[in-house]
Amino acid sequence: QVQLVESGGGLVQAGGSLRLSCAASGRMFSNYAMGWFRQAPGKSREFVSRISSSGTVKYYADSVKGRFTISRDNAKNAMYLQMNSLRPEDTAIYYCAADSSYSGRYRYDDGYDYWGQGTLVTVSS
Repeated sequence: QVQLVESGGGLVQAGGSLRLSCAASGRMFSNYAMGWFRQAPGKSREFVSRISSSGTVKYYADSVKGRFTISRDNAKNAMYLQMNSLRPEDTAIYYCAADSSYSGRYRYDDGYDYWGQGTLVTVSS
């Protein structure tokens, strides 16, 4: 069991940057692959990025590749999402998620077992 809490969201102008954090409880954090998803108003939740348990393997959605960077610090039970060159279309609630079962469905909601409550990112034009 793991509990996840996101932070770092807020209002930023287009072209700006934000760094999201995901704090995890529990001693199993370093065993889990982790992911970031987002849900924009009126849209379904979508995959943003994923990082392996060791932090060596990373995946990104095409829409954020080259602008967002995922990282983790297992010693601190934390994961991060550095978001640069933000665009109005990045406006969404951002969720962190933990994958303990490794189903292979890492781009889909059902590929993750634990979720945070989300943090709102608003990018103004």
